[in-house]
Amino acid sequence: MHLTRTRLASVFLVLALPSVIAASPAGGSPPIPADDWVVVVPVANMYSAASEDSDVVSQALYGSTVTVLEDKPGWAKIQTPDHYAGWLPLDQARRLSGSNPHYASSGKILQVSGLSANLYREPDVTAHRPVLTVPYETRLEFLSESKGDSAGWFQVRLADGRSAWIDHDDVIVDPRPLSIDESIELGKRFLGITYTWGGRSSFGFDCSGFTQMLVRSRGINMPRDADQQAAWDGVAAVDRKHLRPGDLLFFGSAADQITHTGMFIGHGQFIHDTTNGRPGVKISRLKDQPWTRLLVACRRIK
Repeated sequence: MHLTRTRLASVFLVLALPSVIAASPAGGSPPIPADDWVVVVPVANMYSAASEDSDVVSQALYGSTVTVLEDKPGWAKIQTPDHYAGWLPLDQARRLSGSNPHYASSGKILQVSGLSANLYREPDVTAHRPVLTVPYETRLEFLSESKGDSAGWFQVRLADGRSAWIDHDDVIVDPRPLSIDESIELGKRFLGITYTWGGRSSFGFDCSGFTQMLVRSRGINMPRDADQQAAWDGVAAVDRKHLRPGDLLFFGSAADQITHTGMFIGHGQFIHDTTNGRPGVKISRLKDQPWTRLLVACRRIK
């Protein structure tokens, strides 16, 4: 297990999540061939074991492609695109066939731009309850655009093969990577969103999940945990005196005991998701305690 799995007593730190290493099953059903599946629930919790009584280690988002590494009755051990592994209930994902390309990976793609978005069975918010409510960053496959009295809606194919409608103001078409300044402005939209252990979505992030999302908005796939992010070969060390907006900050009791992360936004401030005070996304000052004492590493995306 990762050292950061230990829950430290300090109330000031948010712990990074562990890497759950894929392994062959010790008994039980034989492993299924490693193949690709697609997540069909808005946010799928990934557990450290094949039980909802175990701890949540990360999340997989709607429509994302995951690789199944191992199975047990009703459960699958999956690996997400950031190379993180954990268990989820088998009914929360579906196998992609050899003739079925990865969901929302080609053609015209829509990406949810709001903190959440509702999808409906028809282009009307009043006729029926939403078919699905999905978080920010969810990618959807475009099918058609409404016309006439119902103009202003996109029809999409869902990850389970059904179709649904979404208001065009809830999405952007064929999203592009953001600039550093744009990613910082994006982060501010999440201020006040509550902290969620293991969270990777706008329904609730943890510290490293939030920073990972901000970096991903720039088109960069970064590791999941804070200590992994600090050690990642996609970043370079930078001195605290030379920080620039977009640089990553890492906190802990020592450089090899990193337990929290955030993003520098300039003027001595950083944005992060923390349990210090009211849990959630907030902007803090680097010179304040406990942050100035606990800062152990600064990194810049190469």
